[in-house]
Amino acid sequence: MAKAKRKSKGSSQTPKAAARVEALRKEPDWLVAGLALVGVAITAYLTAGAWLSAAPAFCAEGSGCDLIQQSEWSTLLGLPIAFWGLLLYALLALIAWRMPSRLKRWRRLWFLAFIGVSISVYLTAVGWWVLDAFCPWCLLSLATISALLVVVFLRRPASAPGMAWGPWLLRSGGAGLAVVVALHLYSSDLLSRPESPRLAALATHLEESGARYYGASWCPSCRTQARLFGAASERLPYVECSPGGRGTPMAQVCVAAGISTYPTWIIFGRRFEEVLHPRELAQLTGFDWDGFGRAMQ
Repeated sequence: MAKAKRKSKGSSQTPKAAARVEALRKEPDWLVAGLALVGVAITAYLTAGAWLSAAPAFCAEGSGCDLIQQSEWSTLLGLPIAFWGLLLYALLALIAWRMPSRLKRWRRLWFLAFIGVSISVYLTAVGWWVLDAFCPWCLLSLATISALLVVVFLRRPASAPGMAWGPWLLRSGGAGLAVVVALHLYSSDLLSRPESPRLAALATHLEESGARYYGASWCPSCRTQARLFGAASERLPYVECSPGGRGTPMAQVCVAAGISTYPTWIIFGRRFEEVLHPRELAQLTGFDWDGFGRAMQ
């Protein structure tokens, strides 16, 4: 009788213990969710600014932040890069809050946070090496996603990820590298079409007509101008006004020409301080844009 009671008592404790384990398993990871919500706030602010054409705070015109916000690396598939960051942070917050399985949750949080850090480091490096600029909001987002990854790292379950750290990190690193390479190919136009004969002919005509295009390697608008010509941009009558990089003295030839804004076109004595479409340049210099197109057909 006593033995039966003890057995009954033991079996009554098991469901309670199981319930406690189940409750712990379903407990949201509030720290990760909180960090993700900080990232949501940052990227939502930047996304709203991009869509409303409003400069974020601490991004004065001509500042490093402004250069980065206007560069080709600020958009992806026609949408602000901040919007994609917003989606990533929102997904991280949702997983940390709702996903019940601790092991599955950790794996997904790690993978997404690692991808986020990889992209953020890449964009920061591009701003530094290519544009010679930093954006405080980008650095704040980098710090947030990095802190989130560190927290996820420290919370790794004993059984996760079901393998040694080496293979797991190798797999994560490979995925992060693949995403960064794809982003770089897209943003750098390395997969652009072959040179357009019409654009090449126009660029040559601009050179022969005496037109001059003044710009700087770090100027986002100059990159936009170059992308309008694709591979034929190498033929443009381009004058580099900042050979030493951003913040260095302007080239003497640009000083003599009175250049103050990039890009600046000087065509038959007229000055245009803006990006000009190839068709506009054709009209300004007497190039038969439509006739050339018909001749190529």
